[in-house]
Formats: sequence, structure tokens, C-alpha cells
Amino acid sequence: MRTLVTASLMALFLAGCGNPSQPAEQDAVTVIPSYEAAGIVAKTLPELVEDLGAGAVTSEALTQAYLDRIALLDRDGPRLQSIISLNPNALPLARASDQRRANGDALGPLDGVPVLLKDNIESLDPMPTTAGSLALKDNITGRDSPLVAGLRAQGAIILGKTNLSQWANFRDSNSMSGWSSVGGQVHNPHMLDRNPCGSSSGSGVAVAASLAAGAVGTETNGSIICPSNVNGIVGFKPTVGLVSQEGIVPISPSQDTAGPMTHTVRGTALMLNAMDPGDEDYTLGLSPDALNGMRIGVMRFAEGSNKDIKEHFAAALAVMEAQGATLVDIDAFEPAAENYQASTLPLLEYEFKDSLNAYLATTPETVTTRTLRELIAFNEAHADQEMPLFGQSIFEESEARGPLTDPQYTGAKAAVRFSTREQGIDRLLAEYDVNLLVAPSGPVAPRIDPVNGDVWPEWAGAGWMAAQAGYPHMTVPMGDVHGIPVGVSFIGSA
Repeated sequence: MRTLVTASLMALFLAGCGNPSQPAEQDAVTVIPSYEAAGIVAKTLPELVEDLGAGAVTSEALTQAYLDRIALLDRDGPRLQSIISLNPNALPLARASDQRRANGDALGPLDGVPVLLKDNIESLDPMPTTAGSLALKDNITGRDSPLVAGLRAQGAIILGKTNLSQWANFRDSNSMSGWSSVGGQVHNPHMLDRNPCGSSSGSGVAVAASLAAGAVGTETNGSIICPSNVNGIVGFKPTVGLVSQEGIVPISPSQDTAGPMTHTVRGTALMLNAMDPGDEDYTLGLSPDALNGMRIGVMRFAEGSNKDIKEHFAAALAVMEAQGATLVDIDAFEPAAENYQASTLPLLEYEFKDSLNAYLATTPETVTTRTLRELIAFNEAHADQEMPLFGQSIFEESEARGPLTDPQYTGAKAAVRFSTREQGIDRLLAEYDVNLLVAPSGPVAPRIDPVNGDVWPEWAGAGWMAAQAGYPHMTVPMGDVHGIPVGVSFIGSA
């Protein structure tokens, strides 16, 4: 689907759901500093686009303000640890943007807007692409991934790289969201001891804490949606293939995609305009009247039992209905293929081994780990740094997988796609005669647990279905539970 999951629908939530809360204040020794965003860093991406275009702010001043805020919150104070590296060329790039605007030569709406990249995305700036691992600390490729080239072509300022769940949360079955050996543990700005989710943990936290106008995350299964949900921001996972996978440390070509993360739906659309190599303008579909006459499938089977989430979800549904939508309950769903559950992880493991080995072969000679097998050995040799909290069971299982011609792989891929596409999202849309599907985006974030890893409460949401189908999925904030944000999801077909 070339439009944002009927993106115009989401616009109504901007007023109804309010702005995500800002990082909580933390006691200092002698004073209580305020970490509340104020001034230009408190503005949304669309507001900054307007201000830069009108000459109300310069890119240099804006970039410096974000750098100051990063020093205050990420490197000091609550030490959110959401950012792994900063671009040493950010301020010169901002000054160049100001000169272009002064000359009437702005490259696009994003000219001068500082954005962050998840640290599994390549850029030509002098920063490594580490995937959170010391094995890739010298992976300075000197090349832009196509999505970064698109942002740069519009004049966006690449401010830095964000921390993440190491290897995009695909190293071990007992991993901890937001931890990497390069960047440490990312902290949720709404409540510092709460899980920031992952694997785009740093991107979600940095946007929520107003450390940049927007950020790019990546997702294989939940890695854009979940951090956006628990950090109270807008996150969009596009249809797989809409945004190029080239120049991104991979897991699965069947499911991998990058996507924008911002405070608003319009900001998400503006970023996607640059990231998508096509010429579609996603902002043109935004309309507060889009709900009128729309039929929406309510995924009751994915609602969960948490009473606070259910209350927020009911309120969100009431807004949709008041705006003219017809709600259609979908009470039950079971994947059709008998071997579906047993196929989801092997599918990813086969593709991970194949695609990661191919990616490592393209890295600079300074990267000495050239295969998955060598990465496993590197982790064993540096276990005190790479594996102090959890192991590498998924790495080891992936290495044991055969080629992509194996019947187990082809059968797993067919089972997953059949269950989530033809007999999944596509069937639900057709059977219930609805335009799109809605559900809570996920559960309330639990506490960070370095002993047991991620221990989530009863899951709410159906993001797994969109991820495995390769279909579009957007989350927007719908409220908070005792200070922890929760979102509502919109899922469509390709």
C-alpha cells in the first residue's frame, strides 16, 4: 500500500491524544533541574519545518539546542543513553543549510532539520555503524544507505546514531531490550526503570525526550512499534520494500524495514517522503475527516485483559465512532497453517545467516569479523563485554541453519506468509468488509530486568501479524497508565 495505512485517519489523534509527557524531573544534589523540553526543542517536526522556512530559527541554533539537550539528559542527569555517537559534522552541515535557505536554495522541507539514525543504518558521516556490537566498532563505511541519501537530499542534518538492542534484539532468546555493549542500557524517559522496548530503543527514547526532531528506526518484528508505544510517540512501519533495505545491518529480507519515528503523524509523513525513493507526497492524504464512512475492524482478540489499556482503547474507539466510522468487532483469530508457530523463528534464522554474511562481506577491511561464525567466536573471546547479561543462542541456532534452498526454510516462509497474509490480514479485511484493523499497540512497559531479561506482562496487540506479513502498521499515543504511555495501532494491507 503506497499510502500511510490510510494515514489521513491518524490526524484526528493529534488533538485527541495530546502530546507525550516529557522526561520526569530527577533530584540533583543541591538543585532540582528541569528536564522539560522548552523553546525550539519542544516544537514538533512540522513546526520546525515551518519555522526554518520562515526564517524564525536557524538550523545552527536548532542543532546546537539539541546538542545541549543531549548533553543535559543523555550524557548527564538521567543519563538516558539513547545516543551512541554524535556526528562531528552536524554544526557545519547546519550552517551550510542556513546558507542555502538564505540564498533561496533550500533542498526540501527537511532542509536544516536534525534527525537521528538507529545505529544499524549506514551513513557517510564519520560514525561507525555498530549494531551495538564492539565487533563492528570500526565499521565506518563512508556510504549512505539509500534512505539516508534521501534524507540528505532534502537537507536533513544527520545528528547522530541511536543506541539499540544489540544486533536488533536477535542474538539471544533471553535478551534485554535497549542494551548494547557499545551504548549500555537505554532508559525510558517517562520512568527511568521501565523497559524502553526495542530494538529501536534509542530512537524511541530520543524522540520522546526531544533530543531530535525525528529519528529512523528499523523493524523485523515490533522494533519500531513497541518502542514508539512505550515511549509515547508516533511510529510507522512501512510495507516491506517501500524503503530500501540496502545499507542496513540485516536480519530478514522478508520482514526488515526502516521507518520514521516522530511526535506527530505529519512529521512521520514528512520523513517518509524523503526515505521513500518514489515521488508520492504522503502529507497529501492527511485529513481530519477521513474517518467519516470508514469501516474499521476492531481486533478484540488482541485487546488483552489489562483494564487500563482496555479503557484507553475504548476511549480511542469512541473518538473514531464519533467521527463517523463504523466499528466491526473481530473476536477471534487463529493462524491457519498448522506449522505456523514452529516456522516463525527458523524463517528468520535462515535469512539472518544468509543476509548477515552477505552484509559483513561488504564492510571495510577494518572489520575483522567477516562471518556469523566469526562473530560467535568474537563474542566468546570478549564475553565479559559482549555477553555479561545474556548469551547468543539465536546466533548459534542461525549458524547451524543451511542454505535458503532447504525445504525447511521454503516451507517456513510459505507457512508464515499464508497465515499472516492470505489467511491473516487480507482475510480479516475481506471477511469483515473493513478498510483497516485497529488494536492496542502493546502492553504496559515492565521494569528493566538485567537478571531475567525482557519479562513482559500479558501481551496486547497484533503487531506480529503486520510484521510477519510485511504489511504497514502505525502506532499513535492513546494515553498513559500510571505515567507509562500506551498507543493504538492501525494495520492495513499492502
